[in-house]
Parts: sequence; structure tokens; C-alpha cells
Amino acid sequence: MFVTGLLLGADSSPHLGVPWQLLAYHGETLLGATLDVARECGFDQLIVTLGTASEQVHDRVDLEGARVVESPHADTGSSSIVPALDAVDRRTDGIVVLLGDQPGVTSSTVWSLVAEVAGPATPIGVSRYDDGHGHPCWFGRELFGELRQLRSDADLWELIDGGTHPVTQVDAIGNVPPRAGTWDEYRRLVSGYSPAPGHFTPGAFDGPPVDTHPVPLPTRSRPRRRSTH
Repeated sequence: MFVTGLLLGADSSPHLGVPWQLLAYHGETLLGATLDVARECGFDQLIVTLGTASEQVHDRVDLEGARVVESPHADTGSSSIVPALDAVDRRTDGIVVLLGDQPGVTSSTVWSLVAEVAGPATPIGVSRYDDGHGHPCWFGRELFGELRQLRSDADLWELIDGGTHPVTQVDAIGNVPPRAGTWDEYRRLVSGYSPAPGHFTPGAFDGPPVDTHPVPLPTRSRPRRRSTH
């Protein structure tokens, strides 16, 4: 089975005011830490999408081993998955979709998901945590045509919940790993606290002004290496 990992790192977060990809996370950048997890999964192919912060990410994040797909319109709500599909290897049986600001996903969760969908071919697989469903998610090659119709990356859930295709739910340990949609969520993420789903709730946090970033952006400590194209 040939599996492509697709790490979504193109969107921005207006509630943070700075590129979330470059936030400090345990001695790394947030996107860099999540990329490390994706590499641990040993995908046959790894793709990462980048948006308007692409130049800064290239300067500060080690992208070695990942095929980079530029998606500058993701900040306006366009799907970064659609252009990424053009880079998927023709041998791929399906893609595992991961979120760039969710480093708490583990390689064991990924491969538990893949193992469940690899038996009889399953068009959609979704991780089922103690407190709800979340990423990683699996989409078989037969769904690529429908994925190309996505208006935004969040529309994946309409495809999952739409009832048109069978969905395999695969148990994952613990709660949905937290994300960094607001400063409060980011602080909980860094401290290791994992409350309920961890998805951003509009209006829950006003955040500091853009020019008062509470955590210094990390500087790149190792030589820049080229991404795989």
C-alpha cells in the first residue's frame, strides 16, 4: 500500500496576528515539530502546503523530505488540498490528512488509522478520540475527484459527515490533540494541557495586539536544507 501524508500548513490565524507556523514549541517551531511527527510516520510520500508565510517558513523550518505545495490563497479561505492533489504520487492508494498546528497527533494514531482502512479498501477513515472525531483522516484515491471540489479545507468534514460514502471510525487514545487557534489555546498547547476538543471557538479570546507577541519566534539553529520537489 502506497500512502501519502498531507500536512496542511497554509492557512493563517487572524486571532493570533502572527504566522502560527513559526510559534515556539518545545525548542522548535510549531510547524517544524508537526513535520517531525509526520516524518516519523514513514509515509511513502510527504506533502506540506504553505500559504502567505511561505518565505518565512522556508527560512526558519526544516522542510527536508517534504514536497512543498504553495497555496497563497488559503488565507482567503480557498482549499490548499486542491492544489496539493496535483503533487500526489500516481501510485498513491490514499492520503492521510494532518493539521500543521497539531503536533500532539502520534505516528501510532496514524498507522492505526491506515491499518483499519487497508483491509477492504475504505474510502474515508477518521480518528475517533474520547471527546470526538478529529485528524488524522484518510481519503482513498477514489475520492480525489470529490476532494478537488472542496471550497475550503474545513469542507472535508462535509464530505465525511455527508453520508454519501462509508466512513471507518478508528479509535485513538485520549482527547483530540489541541491546536493553536488563539493565544489561550497556544499556551495550553505549549504547557501540555489538553482540554476537550481544542478547536477554536469564535469570540472566545480577543488576544493581545499584533505587535505584542508573548512568545519569541524561534530563530533557525541549523543550516537551511532544501525541500524535496
